[in-house]
Amino acid sequence: MTFTRRVSSCFSQFLGFANRSFNSYKLPGDPSSSPSLTYGIHIFHCPDEVGIVAKLSERIASRGGNILGADVFVPQNKNVFYSRSEFVFDPVRWPRKQMDEDFLKLSNMFSAIRSVARVPALDPKFKIAVLASKQDHCLVDLLYGWQEGRLPVDITCVISNHHRGPNNNVMHFLERNGIPYHYLHTTEGNKREREILELVLNTDFLVLARYMQVLSGQFLRTYGKDVINIHHGLLPSFKGGNPCKQAFDAGVKLIGATSHFVTEELDSGPIIEQMVERVSHRDNLQSFVQKSENLEKQCLAKALRWYCELRVLPYEENRTVVF
Repeated sequence: MTFTRRVSSCFSQFLGFANRSFNSYKLPGDPSSSPSLTYGIHIFHCPDEVGIVAKLSERIASRGGNILGADVFVPQNKNVFYSRSEFVFDPVRWPRKQMDEDFLKLSNMFSAIRSVARVPALDPKFKIAVLASKQDHCLVDLLYGWQEGRLPVDITCVISNHHRGPNNNVMHFLERNGIPYHYLHTTEGNKREREILELVLNTDFLVLARYMQVLSGQFLRTYGKDVINIHHGLLPSFKGGNPCKQAFDAGVKLIGATSHFVTEELDSGPIIEQMVERVSHRDNLQSFVQKSENLEKQCLAKALRWYCELRVLPYEENRTVVF
């Protein structure tokens, strides 16, 4: 059994938290000023003890910052503490480098396992590479989400084991936006992992947008960073070729999609998000497939946004805390 602690409005006032509008907020003691406030996020994972929330809020308030919201999770009988705080601050009063130093002191004080601060307006965007095979739906959705600013990432390249001709819409988009496309033909005996590792050397994490090749344990260990995958969730499970057709012919009533971290065990990594939708006898194969692909697109995009917003923390061996 676990429980989640969410800081209430009355308790937050006691700790210096406030639920004020970002646009209207002014620094305490200077009601006539209109400082240029910047939004920040901080996540904290450490052994549980009394006073962690108070010290976190005290540190932010001491630099003139204001906490807009905070989530805390303490699993019962686990002696571990998780938190995610959103705050605004004046970067003149609290320089970015000083912020990291302040949170590092708290990290040392509480023997933190993880302490990360992120200021989206000041910090570089996450650099990602996208791996895809023949199916375009997830790849196209990510590219348009990136173009419209819905995904706070920089796409360094797209890597595929499927050749796309020069008149392909994806290729036109990539060329217009200066995103390199790397076609690496794979075989059963050569997954081209060495070349992939060279191409993704400077990325922060990888995204598998329906990439139909299994990455080896050696690849994952060498890369050493997170890899996020998406796959369908047809109930009951259908393996082999054309699983949507198998599921449709079996008359399933519930379909879904799962986004998760990639581990050596196939499709068994820590889950970030899952989405489901009902289907019925009124669906034909085309509408069935469309619903499944829409779920995959939405589920993957949501997982990426949450990851970039520092909402996803590892929990136990194969689980996640998602704030």
